[in-house]
Amino acid sequence: MLTEKIMPRFSETDVLGHINNTVLPVWFEAARAPIFKIFTPDLNPHNWKLIVAKVEVVFKGELFYGQEVAVKTMIEKLGNSSFVILQQAWQHGECCAEGRTVMVRYDFASKSSQLLSDAEREALSAYLL
Repeated sequence: MLTEKIMPRFSETDVLGHINNTVLPVWFEAARAPIFKIFTPDLNPHNWKLIVAKVEVVFKGELFYGQEVAVKTMIEKLGNSSFVILQQAWQHGECCAEGRTVMVRYDFASKSSQLLSDAEREALSAYLL
């Protein structure tokens, strides 16, 4: 499991005083960087090998400004050319949001999915639930 610590910014709060629902997908994407590096070590977008097929976020509780959030990232499922990333946002010992992102190994030149290589599968397996 990967863990990224985030300190919510004031600009991420909404009129109700908690973290806006639009922020969680951004935090989750930022916390996926170690997964992205498996495919593109230098994170150069001209050599990118992944696309997002689906994103979902389930909100379980409120998150608040000025209080650290731990984003936990795991691989939930490995397919032939895709995988599911499970992420959770924790604050004060409670899981306040959970997200799933389906990523696909992709060749932008041929506009088609590609099988995950053995090395990619092995690297992703290190974070498998």
